[in-house]
Amino acid sequence: MSKLFFLKGFFPNSIFIKTAEYIASVQEPDGSIPWFKGGYTDPWDHVEATMGLSICGKYHEAENAYQWLRNTQRADGSWWNAYKDGTVQDKSRIESNFVAYVATGVWHHFLITQNRQFLNEMWPVVKGAIEYVLSLQTEHGEICWAIDPAKGVLEDALVTGCSSIYKSLECAINIASVLDQKQSHWIQSRNRLGHTLRNHPERFDRTWESKSRYSMDWFYPVLAGVITGPAAISRLNAKWDKFVVPELGCRCVSDEPWVTIAESCELTMALIGAGNHKKASQLFSWLHDYRTDDGSYWTGYVYPKDELWPDEKPTWTAGAVLLAADALAKATSASQLLTKVSLVDAEDHKKSIHYA
Repeated sequence: MSKLFFLKGFFPNSIFIKTAEYIASVQEPDGSIPWFKGGYTDPWDHVEATMGLSICGKYHEAENAYQWLRNTQRADGSWWNAYKDGTVQDKSRIESNFVAYVATGVWHHFLITQNRQFLNEMWPVVKGAIEYVLSLQTEHGEICWAIDPAKGVLEDALVTGCSSIYKSLECAINIASVLDQKQSHWIQSRNRLGHTLRNHPERFDRTWESKSRYSMDWFYPVLAGVITGPAAISRLNAKWDKFVVPELGCRCVSDEPWVTIAESCELTMALIGAGNHKKASQLFSWLHDYRTDDGSYWTGYVYPKDELWPDEKPTWTAGAVLLAADALAKATSASQLLTKVSLVDAEDHKKSIHYA
């Protein structure tokens, strides 16, 4: 299809409603959203896809998706790694950033709908999830990436995972503020995590090879609001040529000839957050050749082979596309969730809360 260049206020609903409808078509009756029909559901990607539903006004489907999280949450506040057909499929670990992401999704849905009843119903879920995640924070500030039921806490940390948690903590703190639920230790934990991400790289990738070859380690600290202002611009400029292929998109890994649509969308939002709307719009405009007639998007493209790979059209990729489109167009009141740090003032929470 022809390139789509976005300006504020331009959100081609006739195009993107099909993308939301694709996500809804994959959603299971219990509310879960697998990667694709017959695939697995994991908590993080489930939320990413659900946010796409909220953006396009599919509130009933989105709230069913959050209800699935409510129904499947374990007593300790966590979720297993993957589910399928109403049962747990992967009990090998519980990943901390997967657990925390529910807060980002719930806050996103509330920003759009202002549905306080929904927020009240989801508060115990968010609180349980965040308390579980913070139980994995070390004395140094980072948050351990996972728990193995046989081995216990896996005591290493990921830059991307901890950055995602940093954003989820912002959202959780906002939810608590709106509901008059004081959680001052969440603020302290978020501050410690941010300090460690910005100043102590030695606390990450201690027991495995560095993940710096992955583009997400490059731009996620900007996307999540860990790094802002001139430092964010400098960070994105430093590795732009290493990760971005002109006219195609953002590589997943610096040394592989494979661009991926979800990472390109997330980089789009990181660019907006760093103040480069023009470059963000240009990057996003490259991605729609990967769109299919049903509104879905392929995972990625291997450019030396001129091959779409893998043969999958994930719901979470569709969700990332909708998030990036909304961030560019500022179409909803949640459009700046992933491009701006915004902590709600407790005194203002009774007003209409929005990011626009």
